[in-house]
Amino acid sequence: MNADHVAPNKMNAKHKSLRRLGPVYFFALTLGATNLAYAEKADQNKPIILEAEKVSVKDVQQIYDLNGHVLLIKGSIVVTGEDGHIQVDPEGYEYVEVKGAPNSTASFRQRREGSAEEFTQGRGVQVTYNAKTELLTITGDASLKRLLNMQLLDQLNGWKIEYDDIKQYYRVTPPSDAKAEDLPLARAILSPRQKATLEK
Repeated sequence: MNADHVAPNKMNAKHKSLRRLGPVYFFALTLGATNLAYAEKADQNKPIILEAEKVSVKDVQQIYDLNGHVLLIKGSIVVTGEDGHIQVDPEGYEYVEVKGAPNSTASFRQRREGSAEEFTQGRGVQVTYNAKTELLTITGDASLKRLLNMQLLDQLNGWKIEYDDIKQYYRVTPPSDAKAEDLPLARAILSPRQKATLEK
């Protein structure tokens, strides 16, 4: 979400089952803002709904730990996984960390601003989202897609994918201890833009 002040959100937790799981040389892609949609800004003012089999709440610190069939909904944002940790800072911004199970992945999905049918969605072993910086990080067999009317616009695969929604910036990196001979190339499918640059 953007740098506007957001009041702390009350969080609800219920029981419900809803579950949702590519490695790389570093590359970064900066995308021109033309023809791009940003994350749905209305999401920042929506309440958070949490569902899991087990929920631990530290209300004073605004820390929420979840285990088992984790589901987080905030406006158009939907995050799923097996274990989750959510912390709300004094300004009301959320930091979300969700991990998948051994046989399933964590996932993230958000509608894009201005279009009811454009979405960003990703999955991997771990998904983290910082609402203040609007930085999405997916780690471990990570994939990230941008879809419009169910048609693929962009797709990235790698060990770790970072997407900065404010700067419209993708970054794909390998594990820090990876050997060059063991790494496949990062893979990206990108629809045409007016401006796009590739950095190494």
